[in-house]
Amino acid sequence: MKKILGNLRRAVNDYKMIADGDKIAVGISGGKDSLVLLDALARYQKFAPEKFELVGIHIDMGFKNGDTLGLEAVKAFFAERDIPLIIEKTDIAEIVFDVRKEDNPCSLCSKMRRGALCSVATREGCNKVALGHHADDVLDTMLLSFFYEGRLSTFAPKSYMSRSNITVIRPLIYVSEGESAGAARRFEMPVIKSPCPADKFTKREDMKKIVEHICKEIPFAKDRMISAIQNPERYNLWDKKETN
Repeated sequence: MKKILGNLRRAVNDYKMIADGDKIAVGISGGKDSLVLLDALARYQKFAPEKFELVGIHIDMGFKNGDTLGLEAVKAFFAERDIPLIIEKTDIAEIVFDVRKEDNPCSLCSKMRRGALCSVATREGCNKVALGHHADDVLDTMLLSFFYEGRLSTFAPKSYMSRSNITVIRPLIYVSEGESAGAARRFEMPVIKSPCPADKFTKREDMKKIVEHICKEIPFAKDRMISAIQNPERYNLWDKKETN
């Protein structure tokens, strides 16, 4: 956890993610990354120069096969840290899978979950939402954009959402998925298995497999690709305006 805390602190400082007086809603899916994020922020809170509050928000998607016992363990995880956890019930699963019958449900699902999360955060007086995206997610998103949208783009470490007046921060962007998974195992965090029928069968999973394949041939490729994303001064892309 020491290395994760160091990387979280560096991300917070690099992108000025946290300020005095912030009330931060941590999006809690129940997966390893959101629990590691909550635990790391709670540890950081004890020595951080900024004084801020934390609250967890879990968006209940409405899946009938949800892990109720696992959710009870997550509640205990929060109680041990004296951090409130809000569980917001929704019908997102029904809308995405039964009503809309989406062939590629991830985009719509993500937008609806993010909307619900920001709505609850605003209701609870939060000005920021922290998400558990890590360095591998940064790279996967870049590849998805490159392959399917024809552009070089990924999510920002910090972004302001004017419609909800919420700033979204991603303090784990310097943490690898392996480090996150290792911390969740070592500290026996109550990770909940996703009940989503599309879990492990998404385009994002395809990107992970592509990166794994590349790294078999070039072991350091992932680190180099992530480094390229973090250092835009290295970009050498075409610009028609410069040739006119």
